Amino acid sequence: MPTTKNTEISEIRKQIDTIDNTIVDLLKSRIECAREIGKLKDVSKRAKWDPLRERQIYERLVEKSGDIFPEQALKSIFHEIITTCRLSQKREEVAYLGPEATFSHLAGVKYFGHSAAYKPMESIDDIFAEVEKSRTDYGIVPVENSIEGAVFSTLDSFMKYKVQICGEVRLEISHNLVCRSGNIEDIQTVASHSQPLAQCREWLRKNMPSIPTLPVFSTGAAAQMAANNPNIGAIASSLAIKTYELQIVVKGIEDYRGNTTRFLVIGRQSPEYSGKDRTSLLIGTADRPGALNEILTVLSEESINLAKIESRPIKGKHWKYMFFLDMMGHIEEEHIKRGCDQIKTLCSYFEWLGSYPGSSETSAEL
Repeated sequence: MPTTKNTEISEIRKQIDTIDNTIVDLLKSRIECAREIGKLKDVSKRAKWDPLRERQIYERLVEKSGDIFPEQALKSIFHEIITTCRLSQKREEVAYLGPEATFSHLAGVKYFGHSAAYKPMESIDDIFAEVEKSRTDYGIVPVENSIEGAVFSTLDSFMKYKVQICGEVRLEISHNLVCRSGNIEDIQTVASHSQPLAQCREWLRKNMPSIPTLPVFSTGAAAQMAANNPNIGAIASSLAIKTYELQIVVKGIEDYRGNTTRFLVIGRQSPEYSGKDRTSLLIGTADRPGALNEILTVLSEESINLAKIESRPIKGKHWKYMFFLDMMGHIEEEHIKRGCDQIKTLCSYFEWLGSYPGSSETSAEL
């Protein structure tokens, strides 16, 4: 009887091997097709990335699979296939807040896949500068957190540099306390970026009340410190744990569940219409009563859904502000274009930051 069962298992494994070999052969054919499309796009000067086509591929595959293959797993597999094939046309370089294994690095991998070339930078300001000066193709920057709000260094950089928003990625975050030994007794200081420290402040107060915290410029830097010093603990990403060979002390120390960080992909040209887009503006209002209300009235009259509005002070001008607006829709849509044209006439400053595909949230332990 066992021999029969082993024979059956062996035969099924042979079928799996045949299927795997077929998948590899088909992947080779797919990447060759992608390269041919890349050559044709070069001739016609078309953008390498077509977000509408990409979204249609996902929808078709999910429909074809039905309930047989889990939807999220199917999208994850084909995301890596699609990005790898696209990058075979031209390997994109992506600047992120370094060092390796930061939040931004992980968000970049989620968005661009593993085949892109990743370039760590020392600050968010540096990322914007690299993109503006064409020293890198894209940058990925955090713009807001569902608990702590806006990342002001990113908003301020939009006021300094001429770049466009090309996409967004959202990650549901679960924070980990890590160190070299994995023992909480060894930790004499907890290091991390200011945002994760703020997102875990209650847990740290209750569980490590006498342990000081040390804000550093990134979670990757905190992980590096923990790897080099047995008495430093870090709040860092799952990618950092693997990269720096750290041990988990406590998982999930964030104060609120459902904590999500939104990242923006910046580049020099926004993508075409995808059908599920956002449009971002940077505006300065005229110096008169009701100026902001006039803009909001335009959005209402054009039935434009305002997803976000954030103000930032203008450096060197006391009590003067710029406003960041996120709207649902693409600039190519008539009501969005019409609304933006009207807003432009009401503003002392108007800049279209980009129209780009909106992101569905993706869970990740950071």
